[in-house]
Amino acid sequence: MKKPTIVSCPQCKKEVPWNSDSPYRPFCSERCKLIDLGQWATESYRIPQSESNLEDESSHQA
Repeated sequence: MKKPTIVSCPQCKKEVPWNSDSPYRPFCSERCKLIDLGQWATESYRIPQSESNLEDESSHQA
């Protein structure tokens, strides 16, 4: 039988098997999943913009 792939929980770094027995994967628990969702909702996470994207936005606003 093949061993499941093991990943680290993005929040607490606990090891989590990547299979159907881990319903919150890649998170280890619902708690870690909700913490991550909360960080997105409060805009703690941001996708960086490149300089060209910033210039395009400013030219559209003028």
